[in-house]
Amino acid sequence: MDLAVISLVALVIAVVVSIVTNRNIGTLALGLSLVVGHYLGGMKVADIIKGYPTSLFITLAGVTYLFGLAQVNGTLEKITRYAIKSVRGRVALLPIVLFFTAFILASIGPGHIAISALLASPVMLLAEEVGISPLLMALVVGNGAQAGAMSPIAPTGVIAKGILDGMGLTDVSVILWINMLVTHVAVSLLAYVLYGGLKLWKTGKTAESEALANIKVDPFDRAQKLTIAGIVALILGVIIFKVDVGLGAFAIGALLSLLKVADEGKAIKAMPWGTILMVTGVTVLVTLMSQIGGMDLFADIMARFSTPYTVTLVVGFVAALISAYASTSGVILPAFLPLAPTLLEKVGSNELLALVSTIVVAGHLTDLSPLSTTGAVFIAQAGPKTDKTKLFRDMLIWGLSMSVVGAVVSWLFFTVLRVP
Repeated sequence: MDLAVISLVALVIAVVVSIVTNRNIGTLALGLSLVVGHYLGGMKVADIIKGYPTSLFITLAGVTYLFGLAQVNGTLEKITRYAIKSVRGRVALLPIVLFFTAFILASIGPGHIAISALLASPVMLLAEEVGISPLLMALVVGNGAQAGAMSPIAPTGVIAKGILDGMGLTDVSVILWINMLVTHVAVSLLAYVLYGGLKLWKTGKTAESEALANIKVDPFDRAQKLTIAGIVALILGVIIFKVDVGLGAFAIGALLSLLKVADEGKAIKAMPWGTILMVTGVTVLVTLMSQIGGMDLFADIMARFSTPYTVTLVVGFVAALISAYASTSGVILPAFLPLAPTLLEKVGSNELLALVSTIVVAGHLTDLSPLSTTGAVFIAQAGPKTDKTKLFRDMLIWGLSMSVVGAVVSWLFFTVLRVP
């Protein structure tokens, strides 16, 4: 069997196994890289290891280390409580405020998965207390977190930037971030209308929760103020002085640790090591596939069903459907983004940014499926009064429907209307 075919089969096996068994696809991808590249392809192990994205690893580890400190010392939780307090008992505003709270928190560094995990428990319990549909709360807050996923200093944004820089597509991080915000605002508004948001305005629900109207929040303490200052310093350093995100985050995090703002051991344990291993492991396999023709073969298959006008529609649907079951950051971005230039060449199009935006947006819109991490954390943290079986079904329907909605919206935005 041709080595390119074997490498593509290896990627498919890795994806399927990760979906069916919930095993980390990164470890499997690294093992398959050894088998396909060295034992079947005769490559030196050192040449396979060269495909390991060291720069990406440092960036992801640095950013998640800094925000591990912020999570452990309660800074992120306190920011959330201040946001809830700001609605002053106006329940109809709560999902809207929490959407933008999740967006801002995810954007400043922790990323959408960390913020979803942080917010899921308090917001799902709050939904029961004040009479908001748990489905509405999960969809709005989850999409808010995902809207910030492509921030240049958030883990998923860092992953995409690392891949795109290697493809020669630089300085598009802000565009992708804005595209994510616009599309997630649109689907969140749809959820708000469909699942009872407008009724909250009509019924004027403000009396159900004294806790919401009279919530008490202690002022930020010394450690939390220093942490906020450190986060602001990183953002300004990256934007103004072009400081390397990963090394800058390590430097600021190390300084904060010396100032004893949080338990460093707990912060390191809070880092998403599984996600880091998943992304970097898949990148090694995809890099190997690029070298031996596997990605070219993958592009050939996709090109058979695409034209220059429909390529975003086809790729958006496939990426979104797989993402409903698998990790967007760990599978979709490393596997589909490197595919884009070759696929466009085969179908006779040069709209690289449009296809990249489609992969990013469509891949994320299905992540409120309960089979994806973001959706799963909201179901897991649903309150005792919530019918979790019904919530699972409703979120699965929403997630799978987003594979069609995401593909169509991406096609309309990036191909028909040619939004940047």
